[in-house]
This record gives sequence, C-alpha cells and structure tokens, in this order.
Amino acid sequence: MCNRHTPPQLVEIEREWHIGRQAPNRWWDEVLFPRGQGPFIRRARHESDYRRELAVGQWGLIPWFAKEAKLPYPTNNARSEELSEKASYKQSWARGQRCIIPAATFDEPNWETGRNVWWRFRRADGRPWGLAGLWNVWVDKATGEEHESYTMLTINADDHPLMRRMHKPNPKKPANQQDKRSVIPIAPEDYDQWLAGTVQEAKALLTVAPVDVFDARPMET
Repeated sequence: MCNRHTPPQLVEIEREWHIGRQAPNRWWDEVLFPRGQGPFIRRARHESDYRRELAVGQWGLIPWFAKEAKLPYPTNNARSEELSEKASYKQSWARGQRCIIPAATFDEPNWETGRNVWWRFRRADGRPWGLAGLWNVWVDKATGEEHESYTMLTINADDHPLMRRMHKPNPKKPANQQDKRSVIPIAPEDYDQWLAGTVQEAKALLTVAPVDVFDARPMET
C-alpha cells in the first residue's frame, strides 16, 4: 500500500500529459497523505469527445453510498483484484472513471533491517510517475456541494524482485504468500488506453512495472 507521494510541479504535469494551461478549482498539497488534496488526470468529465483534464480532489475515494464526505475507513488504496466486487469502487470501475495520479516520487517502508527504513521511488528515466487510479464525485445531499476524490490502485507484488522487499513481512505466511502490494504505473504510451479504453482494455494494464523502470533507494542515504 502507498500512503505518501509527492505531486510534480504544475508545468511538469502540463508537459507530460499535454493538458495545456489549466487552473484547478484549488491547489493541492505539496506532499500527499491519505485524505489530503491532490491532482489527478481523467477523461474530461463534461465533454463527449475525448480530452484529458486536470482535477483536484481528496486522496481517498468517497463512494456514492457514503453518508458524509469524511469516511471512518481508508479508501486511498484499492486492490485491483477486487475492483469489480468491492462496494466502494465497483461503480467507478464499471463506469470507466479511471484516472492517472501524477507523482514525482512515492515512498514505501522497507523492513529488511528489522526496523522501518523509508525508500523513495522515482522513475529511472526522469519522467513523473503516472499511477493508476479511480475517481468519483460525491454530492452532499444536504448542501448540493460536490466533492471530488480518487483512490490509487495496487496489485500483488510477491513475485516482483523490488516491490516484494517493501512493507513489513507477516511472519505467519511464507514469502510467496505475503500479499506485498505495489502501485501500478501506467506507461506513457498507454495513457489514452487507461483513460478512454474499455474495461477489458484497462484491465490488461493492471500489471507491476519492470524493475528497470524504478529508481529506488533508502531515504537515509
């Protein structure tokens, strides 16, 4: 699971995703933690033709059935294997409400020394990460106010040489059954397929990135 990432600068987002100069309704946090305000890119919500747009919302998806915007449970990460079944996410998944979460870096805990050492992850090619996500707009029935929100997708990484090293291991489970999780980077050539493709076309992109895509190292060194 990922609980901390840093968005790129606005100019980097505009350049990477070719969205032109846009002014979100509000700015975003410099470092993102669950329930913070962060940027995400989606297919333009109010246009019939395909166009990418930049939106800003809470990192922690607010599902349609929520009674209030502040949830008592975390929704900043969603297991990709459960998207068609999990109540919080299945409507967004079925409706194609997929997004790309821009990140200059994201951080993960490593417990190989017996204590938590934070590792920072960048793309090896210097480009920003485009991480797979889902978005939703929740409407407060009392006020009519719209709340934008998003979640970051994860996938099992027990067999990945790098990502399986992250997170605290469960001593009661063997190494190949830890259910270590990884974010899901969308390759630049797949941006449009993720944002505008069918559910089946999007599902084909739910994979862990090759090791050579990552530039990862402990933050203490």
